[in-house]
Amino acid sequence: MIAISLQSGSNGNCIYVETCGVSLLFDAGISGVQAEQRLAAYGREIRRVDAVIISHDHSDHVCHAGVYQRKYGLPIYITPKTLEAASKRHRLGRLDDVRHFRSDGLIRFGEVSVEAVPTPHDGADGAAFVVSARNKRLGILADLGHMFDGLDRVVASLDAVFIESNYDPGMLAGGPYPAYLKERISGPSGHLSNIEAAELLADAARLKWACLVHLSENNNLPGIALSTHRRIVGPELVLHTACRYSPTGVFSV
Repeated sequence: MIAISLQSGSNGNCIYVETCGVSLLFDAGISGVQAEQRLAAYGREIRRVDAVIISHDHSDHVCHAGVYQRKYGLPIYITPKTLEAASKRHRLGRLDDVRHFRSDGLIRFGEVSVEAVPTPHDGADGAAFVVSARNKRLGILADLGHMFDGLDRVVASLDAVFIESNYDPGMLAGGPYPAYLKERISGPSGHLSNIEAAELLADAARLKWACLVHLSENNNLPGIALSTHRRIVGPELVLHTACRYSPTGVFSV
């Protein structure tokens, strides 16, 4: 199994996963041209992707789904509530190939399964995902809301993970955001902090690597996120950070 974060952050999210002859894109928050060019740089053809799986209705995850479907012919997997909310919030355009799943359901692509994990983030019907194939499990866990019941068990079951590490509490508290936005980010339907994400990873003995995603532009820094995780997790786990403007490179599971 290989995985590439094509981009991560409030300006757009998209993760590529390939295993057992199946190619998947998780979220469509970057333009079709960006996705096509970034995949091509690693020898991958966007038109050979089997599915685009949407996590929730926020713009940085869904706004280009219509282009992926119309220009490249990719089926869009999305929950009914997410599609309804996204269609009201964004100009998705015509969608001719939409396939629904449940935010607590399972999607199968041959030998590959994608487990959806419902999240308390403030989307209409948000989900995180676990991709499984041949006894390997990769988590795509972002926009989580808070450390909800069962999240620790999901993380403990993984071989590798893309995990939200959105903000540094000190930077958020002392930063320029208005009080309501600070409360939204740190509240029960917002995002995980560096500390919360690191505490989840600290107890996940099966993990080989973790990539920190969805870092805030204003309330976090890659160096701060990594140092916080290293302090809490220890020296053994391989850690990466995803970039707001470019791919991570290829990670293997």
